[in-house]
Amino acid sequence: MLKFTTFTLPLLTALSLPIQGIAEDSAPTQEPTNTKVVADAASENTGYSFSQQTVIDMARELSQSPMQAPDKAPAALNNLDYDTYRKINFQQNQAVWGKSPTQFSIQLFAPGFLYKDLVEIDAVENGRAFPIKATKDSFITPTEEIDQLISDLGKFAGLRLHYPINKPDYKDEFIVFQGASYFRAVSKAQQYGVSARGLAVDVAQPTGEEFPMFRHFWIERPSSTQQAIVVHALLDSKSVTGAYRFGIYPGSPTRIDVEATLFPRRDLNHIGLAPLTSMYMFNGALDHPKTEDYRRAVHDSEGLQILTGRGEMLWRPLSNPETLQISAFMDQSPQGFGLIQRNRDFEDYLDLEAQYEKRPSVWIKPLGDWGAGHVELVEIPSNSEANDNIVAYWQPKETLKKDQAFNYSYRLTLTNDTPILSGKPHVVRSAQGHKLASKDPQVVIDFNNIEVEDLDSVKVDASISEGQILEAHVTQNPYEKGLRAFITFDPDNANSAELRVQLKQNDTPLAATWLYRWVSK
Repeated sequence: MLKFTTFTLPLLTALSLPIQGIAEDSAPTQEPTNTKVVADAASENTGYSFSQQTVIDMARELSQSPMQAPDKAPAALNNLDYDTYRKINFQQNQAVWGKSPTQFSIQLFAPGFLYKDLVEIDAVENGRAFPIKATKDSFITPTEEIDQLISDLGKFAGLRLHYPINKPDYKDEFIVFQGASYFRAVSKAQQYGVSARGLAVDVAQPTGEEFPMFRHFWIERPSSTQQAIVVHALLDSKSVTGAYRFGIYPGSPTRIDVEATLFPRRDLNHIGLAPLTSMYMFNGALDHPKTEDYRRAVHDSEGLQILTGRGEMLWRPLSNPETLQISAFMDQSPQGFGLIQRNRDFEDYLDLEAQYEKRPSVWIKPLGDWGAGHVELVEIPSNSEANDNIVAYWQPKETLKKDQAFNYSYRLTLTNDTPILSGKPHVVRSAQGHKLASKDPQVVIDFNNIEVEDLDSVKVDASISEGQILEAHVTQNPYEKGLRAFITFDPDNANSAELRVQLKQNDTPLAATWLYRWVSK
């Protein structure tokens, strides 16, 4: 049986993540049809030889000396307010590729506002890399002073890629790399929500979290017919360097194949691979907002889904706790995990502006054996939906040793739900309260796509870490073509308790195992 452990730590404020700043929980931008061609930054030189090994060699060499802080944008740019920064627009990108035709286009971000660190960006063509430099013609800016400051720096703060994922004649923004090692992406008809990161280091540790950054990007030019694009990135941090290759396949769904090689500068005991970052405020059926709210739910993700190495599917609804909560789901050779936004109807949220029903789910599939470790879920108290407060990642059991390269790879898919559960039973709703005419706590779980002729053949296998289960039974739920489970329990005056519920027929699981941390109100 899969084990999980629980930690409760002192209050930690919600993460204010840099990736949220520009397209604040909104639809990706769309590239205007008429573009102004910028100067080809590679035309004045012959570039240099480049391959994936180039980045690996750079990361290895970089790890042999202490981290050098990245160049910073000047105060005049960093002090820009949000509205002014939004007025700085890249002058499109066709000249990044010269005049070579491709279905992809690039837009680059100017430094300033929250994005103080300068990054280098190179274009790659025919095995040679050409640095892209910011000039006065690179951006439309609100003032001549800003124009000159960006030109003097010659560097950028990040990039975004465009591709016609919604209509064949329009290139939509579908992925953004900006801020530390954060990146976000969408599939057809989705809007930005959950973020991914290159690496997480010391999340929620007493010494404080370390935020690695991508300090150099290389973008390979696709051919005119190619429907995928490759981006390389050099990661740097006080404790580790890394070489990343992103094979990006936009569409329905968008997927990203990630290959990474890490070079620790010190022994790393608390490292997060394939980290995901999201926002959860409340879901009216399971918990309630801390202040009155007309909406039924506010979240970018509603649950953590895990497929263990032994093939058990887990579903853990998220929460916005009163104190920092960390849960570790022990496993060996995990088959996948992700943060899922399952409910896809407007009526589930009632937010005309945020449109939470369009936020992507993200599923991580390890490519190769990740060995022993655990999926770690961090839930941070938050009173603002503008801040991300949910983090999930894989933490290896073994320490990453200084000066020893560590390789891993995975596939990140942006779907509307857990991709491997298509057409199979799901947990579609979780609720809690009290049993009617009783003070005993009760949880109610709805499962869809389960058809049984004899309800008595379905066993509710329920357990609790504190107190006892008083009653557990199921009834037919014709509205979901499935079952509804009722679990009543006595927590025996405990402040919190871990619940585990699994439906079985002939000792065979009918759906995902439901896990939840009940907290006394």
